[in-house]
Amino acid sequence: MKGIKHMHEIGELCFGKEVLPKEVLQWIAQENLWNLWVPKSHGGLEMSLADGLDTLRSLAQLDGSLGWTVTLCSGANFFIGNLPKEAGHELFNGNNRPVFGGSGGVFGTADKVGNGYVINGTWKYATGAPYLTHFTLNAKIREDGADVLMDDGTPLVRSFLLKREQVDIIQDWNTMGLKATATHSFEVNSQWVDGNYSFVYDTFYLSQPIFKVPFSVFADLTLWVNYIGMAEHFLEEAKKSTKTNISLDRLLACITRAKYYVSDYSKKIETLLAKGHQIPDGLIRGIHQEAAGSVQSISETIIGAYSTLGIRASTEGVPLNQIFKDYFTATQHHIFSPSGRRNQL
Repeated sequence: MKGIKHMHEIGELCFGKEVLPKEVLQWIAQENLWNLWVPKSHGGLEMSLADGLDTLRSLAQLDGSLGWTVTLCSGANFFIGNLPKEAGHELFNGNNRPVFGGSGGVFGTADKVGNGYVINGTWKYATGAPYLTHFTLNAKIREDGADVLMDDGTPLVRSFLLKREQVDIIQDWNTMGLKATATHSFEVNSQWVDGNYSFVYDTFYLSQPIFKVPFSVFADLTLWVNYIGMAEHFLEEAKKSTKTNISLDRLLACITRAKYYVSDYSKKIETLLAKGHQIPDGLIRGIHQEAAGSVQSISETIIGAYSTLGIRASTEGVPLNQIFKDYFTATQHHIFSPSGRRNQL
């Protein structure tokens, strides 16, 4: 892109910003990073799992907000595989470059009306809210004013895709870190959505291997590499403050282990899918447990190192300080939380 000659310039442009700069958004679009997982037939990069994870880790290493935003939004564009084919072709038809994003929480309702639904509610934590063309959300299905229940008695929940103009953004993202993710809440008031823009996470209509990866595994791996990338950036900056620090040696060991397991898991998954096999439950559980333990170890080690880095590490406007705040804002996402928080980031 004109004006951006080296990757490190991207990180420098993002540093200290409340929103991602126009030049960075243009670079993301030019590099087609919103569409890491989208098939080439629909204008995407169609990256393999391993290559996509490495790309996301590298972006997070440049800047936490950059990596997190591209991860969550490209992860939402991944839902092209869940949409009925006609909806996917309409949205990704070569002329359009949609950017999806939204909330994983169930904070509203969808009343069945004709061949669609009327959506109402307020959803928290839509990463990249100002950059989106479409918002995704989860809602309880209702008919005649009553919740539709599944066989086990719990409410039926489906996911929906709404156009930007159907949504009111609530600018309430005021955190210590990941500021440029602009992860605002949003409100929907009596907006009708065609049933073709309703979907279920693990029901796919496209045949590419990436869509055979269980969504829980996809989410675990794509977020895990963000923590790794930010930790690598922290280590890089911390080494500028001190050359001998046993905590930094421990952090390097945690990062090295994490990168090994991400690589190993992605290769195992790709091999299984290439052979036409499903991902076994034991592997799914193992990935989540390893990722959760890895993030906990990295977090503890960063805290141990941070306490030895002097007042400069606590000074506003210093990269090390921003990386620390970005990383620990990211840890508030529920995905690897021991307490299983569901209303976080």
